[in-house]
Amino acid sequence: MKPALRRTTTTVQEFASAPSSRPVSQAAVKRAFSKVRDWFKAYGWKPFPFQTQAWQAYLQGDSGLLHATTGTGKTYAAWLGPVIEWLAENDSVGELPQRKLKRNDAPPLRVLWITPLRALSADTLQALLKPIDDLQIHWTLETRTGDTSSSARQRQRQRLPTVLITTPESLSLLLTRPEAREQFADLRMVVVDEWHELLATKRGVQTELALARLRHWTPGLRTWGLSATLGNLGTAMTTLVGHSIAQREPRLIQGLQRKQLVVDSIIPRSMERFPWSGHLGLRLLPEVIERIEGAASTLVFTNTRSQTEIWYQAILKKRPDWAGQIALHHGSIDQEARSWVEQSLRTHRLKCVVCTASLDLGVDFSPVDQVLQIGSPKGVARLLQRAGRSGHGPGRVSRVTCVPTNAFELIETAAARDAIKAGRIEAREPVANPVDVLVQHAVTIAVGGGFHRNDLLQEIRTAASYATLDEDTWDWVLDFITRGGAALSAYPNFHRVRQMGDWYVIDDQRIARQHRMSIGTITSDAALTVQFLKGPRLGTVEESFLAKLNPGDRFTFAGRLLELVSVRDMKVYVRKATGTETGQVPRWMGGRMPLSTELAEAVRAKLSDAAHHKFESPEMQAVQQVLELQQAWSHIPLPNQLLIEQVKSREGHHLYFYPFAGRLVHEGLAALLAWRLAQHAPLTFSLSANDYGFELLSHGAPPLVAALQQGLLSADHLADDIGKCLNAVEMGKRQFREIARIAGLVFDGFPGQRKTAKQLQASSGLLYDVFVNYDPANLLLAQAAREVLERQLERTRLAATLETLSRQEVVIQPCQRFTPLSFPLMVDRLRSRLSSEKIADRIARMQAALEKAADQELGTTPTSR
Repeated sequence: MKPALRRTTTTVQEFASAPSSRPVSQAAVKRAFSKVRDWFKAYGWKPFPFQTQAWQAYLQGDSGLLHATTGTGKTYAAWLGPVIEWLAENDSVGELPQRKLKRNDAPPLRVLWITPLRALSADTLQALLKPIDDLQIHWTLETRTGDTSSSARQRQRQRLPTVLITTPESLSLLLTRPEAREQFADLRMVVVDEWHELLATKRGVQTELALARLRHWTPGLRTWGLSATLGNLGTAMTTLVGHSIAQREPRLIQGLQRKQLVVDSIIPRSMERFPWSGHLGLRLLPEVIERIEGAASTLVFTNTRSQTEIWYQAILKKRPDWAGQIALHHGSIDQEARSWVEQSLRTHRLKCVVCTASLDLGVDFSPVDQVLQIGSPKGVARLLQRAGRSGHGPGRVSRVTCVPTNAFELIETAAARDAIKAGRIEAREPVANPVDVLVQHAVTIAVGGGFHRNDLLQEIRTAASYATLDEDTWDWVLDFITRGGAALSAYPNFHRVRQMGDWYVIDDQRIARQHRMSIGTITSDAALTVQFLKGPRLGTVEESFLAKLNPGDRFTFAGRLLELVSVRDMKVYVRKATGTETGQVPRWMGGRMPLSTELAEAVRAKLSDAAHHKFESPEMQAVQQVLELQQAWSHIPLPNQLLIEQVKSREGHHLYFYPFAGRLVHEGLAALLAWRLAQHAPLTFSLSANDYGFELLSHGAPPLVAALQQGLLSADHLADDIGKCLNAVEMGKRQFREIARIAGLVFDGFPGQRKTAKQLQASSGLLYDVFVNYDPANLLLAQAAREVLERQLERTRLAATLETLSRQEVVIQPCQRFTPLSFPLMVDRLRSRLSSEKIADRIARMQAALEKAADQELGTTPTSR
């Protein structure tokens, strides 16, 4: 059943009944509204209807979701409701005296603003300060993140500001204070910015639990989420506001959704008919530089931090005269450097910034002239988000130009444009019942003064992610935090919480301190700080990358060529490298970004058009010969078809499947189908996968037809078969490390005593083995198994793909040669075995042979192409 979405319009006269600490007259509310409208007018602005509606909803005591296009005024739609409320409540107060008021003169905490990235906090602070300063409202506004100074933290310990901008982790940390309830006693509203970025993550669950605690303390608390690009608005809204009985029916307020948007592409001057992933690489660099040169300001978005480093260096090498006018920005660069880039964008000092998603969220800066997207955005929402950074303002045109790294990405650009026009935006599903986050939260509340078993259970159930939390699971969690569960009861270190009847509390300061330092749910490969021997920090790289380097080796990071000197105490000491020789580029985890379901469906629609000889857009016209060759040598699959190509080469027998379900699903399908085929004949397979399909290569001919007839594509027994075809134990151990850290089973160490990733993996691996052998019903083990399937293989999408494939027409196409669709899959497999030099030469020879064959058969020439 879909949640109700309430859209209503109210009038100023209704505000008199709004929840307030003091009665206000209708006249006072009208005067407060007038002051805010005058403030808008002073800047040549006029409030949009959705902004006014949001202020009205706030004053009536409502919670809900504000959904509007990037750069159309969501921040002030949420922010000015509390401002109007204060102005109305203090209507009789005259002008502020011309003296410096003390911090304690300001009201206590009234508004909590949660941001997903600490990098956004400073920009949010500046945006919120503007009307406060202009309207002479004596509020204190501060940030509280991992970057907050120790002096500011100490000041906030004594008294929180009127408005606090923070992150989910820092909010959880505040809840560990025994005096937290008193400090949050006057809280009126919580705003969760960029809610779509948190929704489908454990950090989103952490936010839900913190909000449940705040609502328990203040039943009338108003909660508003801000989102720009989201497909499942109803789910997003109900997940945010929770299921408290005292909660009013939530409201969805839709803002400006249809900014004028232009999506186009840089079309390569020549198009190879056998593209492979990344084969264009930097070949379009001259065109990119030409675009940058023709604009006052440009953002060049990439999908990974590695690409950011590569493109920044390439642009600077081609245009050294731009030194000081271009910069790079990604999440691993030191915060001070990121802040400089953001400030330079605001002051128009930079001509170009090469960046990742670190700049496609709510960082506030003046709109840039243009946005370039390197490679496919992989998702419709992501492209919309990045496009919104240009023309970032009401009434302005947003423009994004896609730079393909292979021919098929031109199809994805055309498909994304169609999906945007049709309003097909990706949904983000919330995480349900993660036990590790629940364990962490229970310990957090125990540190913050303790809890009663039944009271906290009822409170947690008001969080949407735990609405179905059962008594048995809750009792398991309590047993786990008090005595370590069945397997760890003999070890006092795991007896973290003390039980006194139905009351649970932590009174050991060492345990409390250790827990406070462990709060956080986003973990990845251990990050090491990169720092000059005698100089500033540059940022962080992951330990797995450093493990491949020796002292003296070079690598490129933060736009510099560096030489590794030593690694000690979780710090990477470097010096500037000399010469022109390039170094390795760090690879960060999380760079595997699969094609979204919505974009994949749009791609299939474009291919269907091509199969029917429709090439209408510039992108489709550019790849027309590629797709016509695919049709001539094989087949272009229609949306209701599964194409399987068979090719025999000197390497063996190749099977190419094209479900168009994304890389992660295809990796799982490749392993699954290889295992199922091997049950029919003793064959060993080599595998490769991309977003369109996957390859199975074997020395002998696989029994494809017989296997299809006996359920090769069936979704039956999926979980068992996946467990047999993958190294589920080793994958589970690696996933368990994250879960163990979140649940507090392993500790990173105190400052100056940090453990390495290898040590953490050994500790969590030992615990994993203990649980498997002595506590197989441990809920954290079951969670690790689920997360491996969902994160590594997208099990839900994999099962849905198998269901779809079982209903599709299977087209088995024997091919004499590799086709445009199969060629990139074959190359990806070779890449894993050959050096970059060898593979480049080999691919060039193969491409030349295939192009020659295509010219002979189709009567084309290199010139005509």
